[in-house]
Amino acid sequence: MARILVVDDEIGIRELLFEILYDEGHTVELAENAAQARAVRQRMRPDLVLLDIWMPDTDGVTLLREWGSQGLLDMPVIMMSGHATIDTAVEATRIGAIDFLEKPITLQRLLKTISNGLNRTKPINAIGAREPLSSGQPTGSGTGTPVAAAGELEPAPTPAGVSGDISLDQPLRDARDAFERVYFEYHLVRENHSMTRVSERTGLERTHLYRKLKQLGIESRKRNS
Repeated sequence: MARILVVDDEIGIRELLFEILYDEGHTVELAENAAQARAVRQRMRPDLVLLDIWMPDTDGVTLLREWGSQGLLDMPVIMMSGHATIDTAVEATRIGAIDFLEKPITLQRLLKTISNGLNRTKPINAIGAREPLSSGQPTGSGTGTPVAAAGELEPAPTPAGVSGDISLDQPLRDARDAFERVYFEYHLVRENHSMTRVSERTGLERTHLYRKLKQLGIESRKRNS
């Protein structure tokens, strides 16, 4: 899978993004400020960067511009913020960001945007800004924010029992419970509520699985229609 660098000064956001991306099979590097992000970028080239705009030492747009001027902006960068203006988002995409995620970020939007970023290839110009793809079709994150042109993938249909509306802007424990609820409901529907197959699929012993479902308030038996 991909190597993803998450840059955010909020520990709860960093930890939650780490858990979600790690569970998706990615290798995740964390940085709480621009200084740590610079160190990671010098050590390795991430396949994708999730970069918060508002940080205490150096803001994300300044770091993005710095990478571009140094020829280090050779990976897709997705900006994140709960307070950014449209002008800030436009500036970030002009410099080279490929997309923008508005906080609170839902799970479905996060994974879709990352998938789009990892599946697109664009040449880098002299200052690090990404040239438009030949399709010329704009893409966005559903926030009304203008972003750079790209060929956006068609969203995959959401399986029954799965909801992407998990806010990342909540306590870690609540977000983890919400994610686990979505995860187990998905596998229950997928395996037609066969606890044996769900146990094999999730790697949990049946007793532990029943206990987990009860803890999350999930019915293990399929309701009669």
